[in-house]
Amino acid sequence: MMSDNTIPSAVVDGKPGSSMYPNSSLGENIEGIPTGREVAWEPLVDYRRNGVSETTIHGAVAWSHGDEVIHSFGGNVLCYGRSMMKPFMLKAFTKELEDTSWEQKAISVASHNGDTEHVAAAQSLLSEPEWPLMLTPLDVPLIQFGRQVRRPRRWYHTCSGEHAAILYGCRQKGWNRAGYTLPTHEVFKAYMTQIRTYLGEDWTPLRVAKDGCGLPTVSNTVAELAQIYAGLVRDKDDDWIWESMIRNPDLVGGFNRLDSTILKAGEGKVIAKEGADGLLGLAIEHPDYPKGLGVVVKIAHGWNSQATWYIARAVLGVLGIKLRNPYPLNRQKAFIVPGIVPEKYLEKLQTIDTWDEWDPDTDRWSFDIEA
Repeated sequence: MMSDNTIPSAVVDGKPGSSMYPNSSLGENIEGIPTGREVAWEPLVDYRRNGVSETTIHGAVAWSHGDEVIHSFGGNVLCYGRSMMKPFMLKAFTKELEDTSWEQKAISVASHNGDTEHVAAAQSLLSEPEWPLMLTPLDVPLIQFGRQVRRPRRWYHTCSGEHAAILYGCRQKGWNRAGYTLPTHEVFKAYMTQIRTYLGEDWTPLRVAKDGCGLPTVSNTVAELAQIYAGLVRDKDDDWIWESMIRNPDLVGGFNRLDSTILKAGEGKVIAKEGADGLLGLAIEHPDYPKGLGVVVKIAHGWNSQATWYIARAVLGVLGIKLRNPYPLNRQKAFIVPGIVPEKYLEKLQTIDTWDEWDPDTDRWSFDIEA
């Protein structure tokens, strides 16, 4: 029997397959691309039990008034926009999707739960013979709610509506639908054209990667993402993107999802979109920001909907927009770090509770304890 040291491998240095793997488990240093270890993350919110901080969530926040970044906290982190950028991907197809229903428009920019209404809206964009063209990975619904776990299907994938809409749009444009997820396809070129309307004709991403659904995702700084989201306010009346999300908030995400809840709370003045690995984009129409306000949150360790919810409640609250609290923590309380908002809002921030009247402290006893 051959030992581990004598088994031939195609992935060791110098072998044909080695280029498909990282060089080291410690990571590589690429000039001009800081890793998460080198970023000046800041605490955004911490969870305390009887005054002792047990969990601290780090991240970065950027505010942009039009093209001007007016507040940054946690460093100008480089990250991928992920699904937070779906409204801008679909801007390349607004003309082609103009005659679709409001539900079909909303599902095209959704990162949905895979519920029945989500699947039905996504499927309605394509005829059944076209379904095999869709290249989303197999998946199950994000939230089962007591139902029997379903057999994985492409339609359950959170991005199935976007993929279906892109295929619909490609057909209308007369583009070849084969290879629509590749960065060499016209879809990606059209997406880059849209991003450059906000960041300038000469803007080029440092990295292009394959997103979880297979479509290309590009690297942006948090400040750039905030500028792009401010532009969504500026262009809100140019196409159907804004109105479709406002009309169908539960199609954009799903029941009790953060972005869907913000869309309802904003009463037509706020667009919210979550992105994988801890992203939230807010496009806010506000009288104090006539050029449009974009706010982007990036959580350092990735997906944490509850922490992001507390931060969003604080950000929106200082602007006079009331978002309810998330479900309460277990014998803990959340406390916001002041740096997430510009200094002029600090007094207002202190009035926004991260708890409700029916959620008193239950992390201590009401009598003295002798150590």
